[in-house]
Amino acid sequence: MKSATRLSFTIRLRHCLSATIRLGLCVLSLLLGDGTAATAQEAAPIAVIGASVKQSTWQDPVEALGTLRADESVTLSSTLTATIDAINFEDGATVEAGQWLIQLDDDQAQAELRAAQALLGQRQSALDRAQQLQDRNLGVRATLEDNAALVKQSEAEIDAIRASIADHRLTAPFAGTVGLREISVGALVTPGTELVTLDKLDTMKLDFTVPATLLSVLHPGLTLSATTPSYPGETFRAEVATLGTRIDPVSRSLVVRANLDNADGRLLSGMLMEVQLNRPPRHALTVPESALVPDGERQTVWLIEGDEPARVTQREVTIGERREGEVEVTQGLASGDRIVTHGTLKVREGDTVELITENVGEGDIEGVLERQRKATQSQADD
Repeated sequence: MKSATRLSFTIRLRHCLSATIRLGLCVLSLLLGDGTAATAQEAAPIAVIGASVKQSTWQDPVEALGTLRADESVTLSSTLTATIDAINFEDGATVEAGQWLIQLDDDQAQAELRAAQALLGQRQSALDRAQQLQDRNLGVRATLEDNAALVKQSEAEIDAIRASIADHRLTAPFAGTVGLREISVGALVTPGTELVTLDKLDTMKLDFTVPATLLSVLHPGLTLSATTPSYPGETFRAEVATLGTRIDPVSRSLVVRANLDNADGRLLSGMLMEVQLNRPPRHALTVPESALVPDGERQTVWLIEGDEPARVTQREVTIGERREGEVEVTQGLASGDRIVTHGTLKVREGDTVELITENVGEGDIEGVLERQRKATQSQADD
């Protein structure tokens, strides 16, 4: 009975050992299988698109708001009290230099002129008679001198009256365009009354302010572009003509002036313009903006090292200015370094990568990805 019991126990023990061995082999097989798969997965390179760090010509634009002014501008006003006798312009008309625009009533001044001219004639006759007597040694020298002084006095009075008459006629001091007519014949005007505006619009002055910290790079001849909401989509180009001679002590800014050609007369005084001033160009290392990977307050890129196999490592960089599609790198990279521009979210430190293509424009990325997808699908079908 005891022998049978021992035999049964031995058989069960052998079954248990066999099951344990089989279980261990299964576990070992699973472990080996997972390790092989992980190794295969690790060995498979990740497809990315890259670019080379390059040195480019960089211009830092300065943006400002500017106001247009006419090249020459004046408001003609009266210097005396009189009524308007005639008007010689229409609204918005182009006038020539010296053309008379408004005539004030000068009847009284004309009468004074005639009286002064008559008095001059009388005094001139008296001077002639005194001169004749003096020539014959019959006259008094003092009488001749008094008559000569009276003639000069009359001539001076006539000059003053003629100047007053000239004040009754307002003329254009330069060629330009008059504004809207807001006066009528017969209206009474007094000294200081504004009668008409005159602007020279073929060239416009664009004044804008820039920080005084840019004084070292500002000089006449710098190019700029200006836009205005009045003409959407249109850009006006000019050059800096003059720098202001004083810095505002409050805003610490400097007034800069440029001249805009306005032969077609579309630009008007007082118009607001958005100005972009092009600073002198400089050389800078640039990378595509898509290569940047934010990491908290830092900016990093994936640097591609080696060729076969090519691996990536994360590199912290310091960036400068930005422009459309590109960013300036001031520290962390050198010219010629290769970085990942598309696929930055798929890679990890030390991963092997396969460069699908390099240095392609943003507009070509979609085509490259579509060709890669078709190639991958074709390999899977095979």
